[in-house]
Amino acid sequence: MAKLRPIRRKRSGREWALRGALAITALWIGYISLTRTIAFAMYRSNPEQAYALAPRDGRVAARLVERLMTGNPNTGQRARATRLARQALYDEPLAGPALTALGLNTLLQGDVNRARQLFAHSDALSRRELGTQLWLIEDAVARNDIAGALRHYDIALRTARVGSDLLFPVLTLAVADPVIRKELTDTLAARPPWSLGFTSHLANSSINPEASADLFRRLSRRGVAVPPEAQSVVVNALVDRGALSEAWNYYQSFRSDVDRRRSRDPRFTANLETPSVFDWMPVMNETGVTATIQANRKGGLFDFAAASTVGGIVLQQLQLLPPGRYLLQGTSGGIEQTARDLPYWQLVCRDGRELGRVELPSSTENNGRFSGELSVSGACPAQLLRLVARPSSAIGGVTGQIQTVTLIPAAGG
Repeated sequence: MAKLRPIRRKRSGREWALRGALAITALWIGYISLTRTIAFAMYRSNPEQAYALAPRDGRVAARLVERLMTGNPNTGQRARATRLARQALYDEPLAGPALTALGLNTLLQGDVNRARQLFAHSDALSRRELGTQLWLIEDAVARNDIAGALRHYDIALRTARVGSDLLFPVLTLAVADPVIRKELTDTLAARPPWSLGFTSHLANSSINPEASADLFRRLSRRGVAVPPEAQSVVVNALVDRGALSEAWNYYQSFRSDVDRRRSRDPRFTANLETPSVFDWMPVMNETGVTATIQANRKGGLFDFAAASTVGGIVLQQLQLLPPGRYLLQGTSGGIEQTARDLPYWQLVCRDGRELGRVELPSSTENNGRFSGELSVSGACPAQLLRLVARPSSAIGGVTGQIQTVTLIPAAGG
């Protein structure tokens, strides 16, 4: 039996024309889609070329407007930016950079009220427009609206990647104003995601450590933990400025158990990555001295080593001792050098004048216990208690540990 063959219908010219039109339309849509995709991919790096590829894409046009308004645009650039901004908003009503550009140009024309409306509209559309937030900050400052300015600082720092680079230095300078510090405390007490970064920047700037200390105290009273590194940096900056009383008062605010009549941390338990000058500070150098505070079952200890013929200060702590007699005592381990090579404790004024020494005996004597008296005169308000390693000719150099050490008022002193 013969197989049946399908009957092929001959298509009319009209059908072929329709198919051709559909194919051309598909190609055109594909081309438009592709050019828009390419334009959008490059609109950040080359907005001018991206705009040439997709002149009716409001996002691309808005980016070009933003580029035209960067720096100090001339009259022609501002006029072109205004035209493009209006077109961008027609094509894409949510184009925030276009509203920012219109606001800036309106401001340059002297119409502050209209500019304020445009910026407010931009802010309502998107909180991610940095230019808008920057102007709103300026406007709030001009109207002495500190809370409003800080609100826009917060928005900019939450949403813009470069916000911290631009705004942290400005905010750091503003902290000098007591009124701003009070309002900023409220902002930081809400723990915004940028708070730790700003705290670190403020501390390390050392521009106004008195203001930084005051802000950090306010935050602590509000239950906001200030990083120990930032606290130490501010204390050290105050000491460097000669503000010893302020440095001690701030240090005491977060170390409530300290007493300026005695040394601190007798068992080396603080274990701080960034100690302040009022804490034990190991001193290392590149010539063969190592010094570390290490944790152990009893709390901690100080371990040091100096290569043969190498010596120097290995540990120190700043003191603000009142005039009087003091007793230095503690225990050591592993110190077994000859008598002339043994380390010693030294108390000196900050100007370098030596007040006294306490020689360390070998750790094999009296179970490593050591003690000695030191005196402080009224002409020396700040002192440094130091452990000094003497250079030794022994092949192994000098090694040892300090397990405990205290400097306290002597009986009857």
